[in-house]
Amino acid sequence: MTKTTTASIGRRQVLKLGSAAALASAARLAFPSGAFAASAGPEVSGVKLGFIALTDAAPLIIAKEKGYFDKYGMTGVEVLKQASWGATRDNLVLGGEANGIDGAHILTPMPYLMQTGKVTQNNVPVPMSIVARLNLDSQGISVAKDYAGTGVGLDASRLKDAFAAKKAAGGEIKVAMTFPGGTHDLWIRYWLAAGGIDPDKDVSTIVVPPPQMVANMKVGNMDAFCVGEPWNEQLVNQGIGFTACTTGELWKGHPEKALGLRTAWIEKNPNATCALMMAVMEAQIWADKMENKEEMSAILGKRQWFNVPPKDVAGRLKGTINYGNGRLAENTGLEMKFWKDHASYPFKSHDAWFLTENIRWGRFAADTDVKALVDKVNREDIWRAAAADLGIAKADMPASPSRGRETFFDGKVFDPDNPKAYLDSLAIKAGA
Repeated sequence: MTKTTTASIGRRQVLKLGSAAALASAARLAFPSGAFAASAGPEVSGVKLGFIALTDAAPLIIAKEKGYFDKYGMTGVEVLKQASWGATRDNLVLGGEANGIDGAHILTPMPYLMQTGKVTQNNVPVPMSIVARLNLDSQGISVAKDYAGTGVGLDASRLKDAFAAKKAAGGEIKVAMTFPGGTHDLWIRYWLAAGGIDPDKDVSTIVVPPPQMVANMKVGNMDAFCVGEPWNEQLVNQGIGFTACTTGELWKGHPEKALGLRTAWIEKNPNATCALMMAVMEAQIWADKMENKEEMSAILGKRQWFNVPPKDVAGRLKGTINYGNGRLAENTGLEMKFWKDHASYPFKSHDAWFLTENIRWGRFAADTDVKALVDKVNREDIWRAAAADLGIAKADMPASPSRGRETFFDGKVFDPDNPKAYLDSLAIKAGA
């Protein structure tokens, strides 16, 4: 059999791929150590994947709903709702064979925190691999409506006096995120610190599962939160609070969720890993098309997925942001990206930033070998092999595993070749 390739996605069409030879080729490329199984097709037809009710889980949900998993021989894939990121972690520790899960839609830092035993019981390491990014952008930092008068937006310093007044009156400032050391924790910490508010000293950070954010703010359990969509949009639609900024305003084109798999599962099922990834990639391509956004919002809103009105999903999915404080922005370019701008490719430089930020806040030691840890967990080589078999032209893949220097809204610059210089430039950090 000969492999059919396509020209670039967007301008080109993705063709169906059922070729055993193609699967075998990808597995050999992905596993040069010889872990490739003799079987021509996927070693298994099923895998248990976890997801949290967040819009950036769409690639897994769409792959299931649109039959992409079936198309690549993965007819038994289960996409299983998780109650929280802590539950996701616990089920990954168990693994699919022990009634847990084998992989997940996951906060990018979590596989690193698990790999090193930072967040596992008795600090036992669980080898994990990141094989794809699921999306860029489109998380939000939202604030209780009591703070509307401060005019807070991208500049968090407008909250300093209000927070100080509440503390002086004996109140506690509670800022919610979804998992310690996860993306939402890092985004809200960055935002607060850039505004001169120390997230370890001036506020109390609490953990709340994404689907519970709106209900908790409604009853006054928090002053601000950071979470993915559709929960910021739902907050606004229910008139409970407003969005100060989206995370794309902090760092345009930032990485967010990943497809994480237990390393043991990958090693046992290299062909199935490739098939799984091709299905997810094709779903990402579908999800990125503007003409599919309404249908996707209806799918995600279904009871078995998010159980929310489709309008809570649709707006920010298209880049239309109703901040809830009288500000409405359209055609922002801040919509969630699933494929364009290399959204699916797991840049190692991005993982290096997440690790560096976790060093900043004391979750990793200052002498952590960031490059070595990224090289162990980030399997962009598997992504490239699967993309090639899907027919993605080499010219449409990133030339390097580094996206280079990244600049943030406050002018700070992260050079992945010199994380220490970035850390040294930050005034507020653990122990400072």
